[in-house]
Amino acid sequence: MTAPRRTPRASYLRLASTGELDERARILDARLSDCALCAHECGVDRGSEFGACGTGTATLLASWCPHHGEEPMISSHQGSGTVFLANCNLACAFCQNHDVSQRPKDFRDATVTDAHMASIFLELQDRGCHNINWVSPSHQVPQLVRALALAVPRGLTVPIVYNTNAYDSVATLELLDGIVDVWMPDLKFADPATGCRLSGISDYPQRARAAISEMFRQVGTAWEMGPDGALRRGILVRMLVLPENLAGIEANLEWIATELSPEVAVSLLAQ
Repeated sequence: MTAPRRTPRASYLRLASTGELDERARILDARLSDCALCAHECGVDRGSEFGACGTGTATLLASWCPHHGEEPMISSHQGSGTVFLANCNLACAFCQNHDVSQRPKDFRDATVTDAHMASIFLELQDRGCHNINWVSPSHQVPQLVRALALAVPRGLTVPIVYNTNAYDSVATLELLDGIVDVWMPDLKFADPATGCRLSGISDYPQRARAAISEMFRQVGTAWEMGPDGALRRGILVRMLVLPENLAGIEANLEWIATELSPEVAVSLLAQ
């Protein structure tokens, strides 16, 4: 049974009404030719080469479903419309989705067209999902925004959740201002050496903190909740508790409180 249509509320609807959403998609797409989409800033032409993420210009999709296991304000009663992108721009030793994130050869043929991805967004909305949840989107932002631009004229209205490891380019995040309503970044490490040991990069803390600062600039501390019990707009920072204080939870909490705000919402994860 098709769920009833929702009252339009997502920020991207305003951009779509002026043509700005299509323009953002065009600008982001152009960045694939000298790729600086994420914090690796590989500089490769994604049309002919693979950078650190092992991904070209096509959308690589691992799976999608209504997901009931996110935080309560994300999944709420009817689930989050989760879109799991294949591959990743990190190689975390503890990744629980390593079969999706770290086996790029397995997903060479897992391509979907922009129109198909738009249809997936719409089906998740029609199944009652409270949002469209882009999981590990950093390396496929242009592809996702292209699909979003196609989905809006067909009736998409639910908010976009940007579910990221936070190794993001600030310049890319700036182009998502007014497109993403709910930011859900990880903050994995406070120590560069730990980031190098467990994720293969030494500048994770500085790049992730810069990215989260940009997300915070866009939405601040206020949460806008819908009558369905789901978060419509805001930021939720995730921290995974690792053995022997490898995650540097205390240091990262201090950074959030002093550099952003003590009112920023945090989700502590123990899986």
